[in-house]
Amino acid sequence: MTRTCFRAGSVSTPVPRDAPSPRAASIRAMPTSVVTGGAGFLGSHLCDALRGRGHRVICVDNLETGSLLNIDHLRGDDFAFVPHDLTQRLEIAESVDFVYHLASPASPIDYLRLPLQTLKVGSYGTHNALGLAKFKRARFLLASTSEVYGDPQVHPQPETYWGNVNPIGPRGVYDEAKRYAEALTMAYRTQQGVNTAIARIFNTYGPRMRRNDGRASVTFLNQALDGKPLTVFGDGSQTRSLCYVDDLIRGLVLLAESGEQMPVNIGNPEHEVTMLELAETIIRVTGSSSRIVFEALPMDDPQIRRPDIARARQVLGWEPEIDLAEGLRRWLVALGREPVAAT
Repeated sequence: MTRTCFRAGSVSTPVPRDAPSPRAASIRAMPTSVVTGGAGFLGSHLCDALRGRGHRVICVDNLETGSLLNIDHLRGDDFAFVPHDLTQRLEIAESVDFVYHLASPASPIDYLRLPLQTLKVGSYGTHNALGLAKFKRARFLLASTSEVYGDPQVHPQPETYWGNVNPIGPRGVYDEAKRYAEALTMAYRTQQGVNTAIARIFNTYGPRMRRNDGRASVTFLNQALDGKPLTVFGDGSQTRSLCYVDDLIRGLVLLAESGEQMPVNIGNPEHEVTMLELAETIIRVTGSSSRIVFEALPMDDPQIRRPDIARARQVLGWEPEIDLAEGLRRWLVALGREPVAAT
């Protein structure tokens, strides 16, 4: 039998299994984590964190919205890149301890551009990722989203809230794909005995967000740095709760390594800000001379969003540590820019 390894930018030749080297034996002794969507914003930070915890990481991505630039620094024997469309069956030759399923378009600009692909990766892709976890007897973590709550009528949103989602609206392809993925995950747990976890991720920001991602934080930041007007939709009174990426990733790892099997909100309840406040904060922190302009509010844009993280505090001992001003400062430093103000 042979084992084929894929690394970012290259494919190695098959390696015989019958005469393992000391280095190969060392790799097998490490916990192995598969990260689908591992070349994306959150996925690449998760690969960093897992590698830092001594895991061998197998990054699976079709690069539709991810980038090899996000993972190029991870080259090494403890990291492998598998270029693969997760709507097709995924096979991994070696043993696997954790499957983190993050693969999906995640910003409005992406899932509005790729509606069928979004639905397929939420259904077929989740099925294939769960199938891998079942076959390998691995712990499975689904990266779900606060979008399962839709435009919520309960505030803040606890995991017990069932949501207010328009299934045929423009955002429905993403919202319902994630709701279906959660149902499929629970079905694999109850019928197939797969050890599963569900993280409902709230708005997250930080380095490696694409410039054309379309989400408010990165759009505002790049408009401010470019000296362009910041485009606020509606009157800017709609709110989002912003969590810095390092805090979010720490929560995902804690959830995967826990025994929790019910959905858990991962987000920052202390930083619910209006979009107008976020735009003004970014202008101050960057020292930009940009002005704010207003545009029409997109259809079904949620008016409020804030997580209730009581369950995360109770079962994981997790809560965010990085406030908005510090998170923006770190992001600017990562971009090679000097923040002007702390708040």
